[in-house]
Amino acid sequence: MGNLIVKSQLEDVSVFLEGTVAKLENFLNETTLSSLKQESAGDEEYYKRVISSVRRLLVHCEDGLEACQIVLKNEIFHKAAAEKTLYKIYHQCVDEFFSPKSDCWFEDSRSAYTGKNSIKFHSGVPESISGIFRNLEKEFQSVREDLEFYETDYRTKMLQSK
Repeated sequence: MGNLIVKSQLEDVSVFLEGTVAKLENFLNETTLSSLKQESAGDEEYYKRVISSVRRLLVHCEDGLEACQIVLKNEIFHKAAAEKTLYKIYHQCVDEFFSPKSDCWFEDSRSAYTGKNSIKFHSGVPESISGIFRNLEKEFQSVREDLEFYETDYRTKMLQSK
């Protein structure tokens, strides 16, 4: 891919991450365990795990945004660094959104055929939690489609360099 295409993708992902970080920060700043329990009486331990996973996602998105900004601020655009950054964002942010390490939620792959949201929770969650995921899912899906190329391309380059 040309430098301009990669730079454009990095800029687009940076804008996406800025918005995502703002939404996640706002959600986490406004949400407490008490407010979740008031909203919906449910499994407190599960709520804690979900909130912890959302925090983890936020940290990955903040790290990805910082990496994008560093690469974009350089006087000389380094395509290899940009591609590596996009690869890491794909794995650390997008994968964490659809399939978190904590396994608190999962992606229902059949949702593409039904037109419904693909994020499913293992247990009931308050509307505020399901709402933030509905709000973010379309954007994450779009970024995942844009960055899937780096999944194979970056790995291929790394194997060829060995």
